[in-house]
Amino acid sequence: MTDAAIPRFTGDASPYAGGDPYADHRTADFPFTHLVDLADRRLGAGVIAANDEFFAERENLLKPGPAVFDPEHFGHKGKIMDGWETRRRRGVSAAEPHPTADDHDWALVRLGAPGVIRGIVLDTAHFRGNYPQAVSVEAVALPGSPAPEDLLAPDVKWTTLVPRTAVGGHAANGFAVDAEQRFTHLRVNQHPDGGIARLRVYGEVAPDPAWLGALGTFDLAALENGGRVEDASDRFYSPATNTIQPGRSRKMDDGWETRRRRDQGNDWISYRLAAQSGIRAVEIDTAYLKGNSAGWASLSVRDGGNTGDGDWTEILPRTRLQPDTNHRFVLDGTVRATHVRIDIFPDGGISRLRLFGSLTDEGAAALAARHRELGG
Repeated sequence: MTDAAIPRFTGDASPYAGGDPYADHRTADFPFTHLVDLADRRLGAGVIAANDEFFAERENLLKPGPAVFDPEHFGHKGKIMDGWETRRRRGVSAAEPHPTADDHDWALVRLGAPGVIRGIVLDTAHFRGNYPQAVSVEAVALPGSPAPEDLLAPDVKWTTLVPRTAVGGHAANGFAVDAEQRFTHLRVNQHPDGGIARLRVYGEVAPDPAWLGALGTFDLAALENGGRVEDASDRFYSPATNTIQPGRSRKMDDGWETRRRRDQGNDWISYRLAAQSGIRAVEIDTAYLKGNSAGWASLSVRDGGNTGDGDWTEILPRTRLQPDTNHRFVLDGTVRATHVRIDIFPDGGISRLRLFGSLTDEGAAALAARHRELGG
């Protein structure tokens, strides 16, 4: 789907009239939301600066889950909103009381993992008459950990991902992005002022080959290292992508859980590794899955290169899993693969899958070539 085919929302939403505050929220099925949220706090994303956050702080933009609305919640500055909200802009004098066409507020966002951005959602949930008239989004790739003043330096060249576009209040405003480049930071602009509840930045992680090379052995499936979920049999209770998030699961819904099967089948997830790799050890974690963990699991691989073709070969036979337990397996030798599939029997879930090893020479070369293509 092109950006032109994505639904657009403009104008005010009706004032809140009680009941479910999301009942009249405007949204759509965007074609990129199955991808990784590069602005996920779990990956290390942050809103590192904003020119104004008078009514509501900038950090709210990256909170997990939908924005919460409490009609009775007021503070000494006014209505407390679950989003980023700036004060009302004014002109320079009584004769010129309105902001100029160029006046706008901005926030600087560090992506949790550098990557190629495929789509952006700026959700103005609960901002019904106090949302921005328009938004724009720019991006840049800078090495290291630049400070706000580094990003705002005059010699930094930003790439426009979303041109200045009118948006709607109390709506999920989605934008497809067509920029085959690797980015590390965003500048989110609202024209001239107002509030945005949530920012989601969907795309594909593009890791730094030099960093992975220096690590040597690392988790080949981890999101932050460029691994990704390609498909899953079931996402009823939670997304399969949770299984390759950083760290251990902290609660039950921070893993992957399927609905209860009533047939003789089984559930599974297939992954693509960062690049062709040699796997030497495996962890299958069922943390916080106690009465609903998978009963057994098996692991298969294939070495499909860029095509993803090839036959599946089992490297871990069907093995009993315990609830709320991290299971560790050392493989008999190094197993070369580009794709991995975990099958669980018959259903239930796991919280994390970790595959430890190193890139092959071919995988390292392919990753380095891709890095150069993306401007790295």
